[in-house]
Amino acid sequence: MSNVLLIFNPASDRGRSGQKASDLQAIVEKMGGAEWAGTEYPGHAVELAAQAAEKGYEKVVALGGDGTAHEVINGLMRVPAEARPLLGVVPIGSGNDFAFNSGVAMDAFQAIQRVFTGQPAPVDVGKITDGNGRSAYFDNGAGMLIEAAVNIQSRKITRIYGFLMYFIAAVRAIIENFEPTRMKITLDGNTIEKDLIMFTVGNGPREGGGFMVTPEAKNDDGVFDYLMVDPVSRPMMFRVLPEIMRGAHIRFPFVSVGRFHSLQLEADRAVPIHLDGELWAPYETDVRRLTVEMFPAAIQLIR
Repeated sequence: MSNVLLIFNPASDRGRSGQKASDLQAIVEKMGGAEWAGTEYPGHAVELAAQAAEKGYEKVVALGGDGTAHEVINGLMRVPAEARPLLGVVPIGSGNDFAFNSGVAMDAFQAIQRVFTGQPAPVDVGKITDGNGRSAYFDNGAGMLIEAAVNIQSRKITRIYGFLMYFIAAVRAIIENFEPTRMKITLDGNTIEKDLIMFTVGNGPREGGGFMVTPEAKNDDGVFDYLMVDPVSRPMMFRVLPEIMRGAHIRFPFVSVGRFHSLQLEADRAVPIHLDGELWAPYETDVRRLTVEMFPAAIQLIR
């Protein structure tokens, strides 16, 4: 048995990742070979990654986009730290923000070679738990309120992919999902209570295929970055949207940023939440309380 398991999602990038994975097979064989496992349903990569650790694989590799990396990391985090395999990422999805934020080669052919030749480096992982006891890990960020509404809107767009899809979804969310939410947020023991239209926990700077939402965040510094946006008019939010692409939005007076290790949150209405671009809490889940905690250097990522 090879000591490397490649987990690929044939549905990633709207079904185009299957061919991309196939194109990499010759390099894999040249580098010594690996076992392949394709995902068949949502959450399957979580199970495959956890099973791989139990079977003694030394490296578990996510071939796909941010969703595949998210699931694989959730699987690895089910395993005790001392038994956790190394993580590899080959970015063949549509957004690939985690790979970008982590310094992984963005070219798939280079990335697959580094799986076999690269060196591991630590990456932080966050954990979110809601008031109903549901929990999940995230590697890149937890986006709430209008940012999660953008994620919901993006799922209604079928003919456009990548960054443009998220941009159109953002415009729709500003038009349709723009109501402020009263939040009580406790960051490392310090409590803030205010109305917000956007709240983001960032473990890396980029999400949505190109939005630099928390531009100073790093996923290996043991601390989260946060972004809060106070209620503003729709025209002002449209004005800010292009600034978010380059991380220039933090200069506006209604935008607050900072850092923390742990968080408790209470809200006066349902808070929609995405984790790493995966919708974790739609409106109907009715999440009004949650906690976020940091697991520093929880994953060893091959770069």
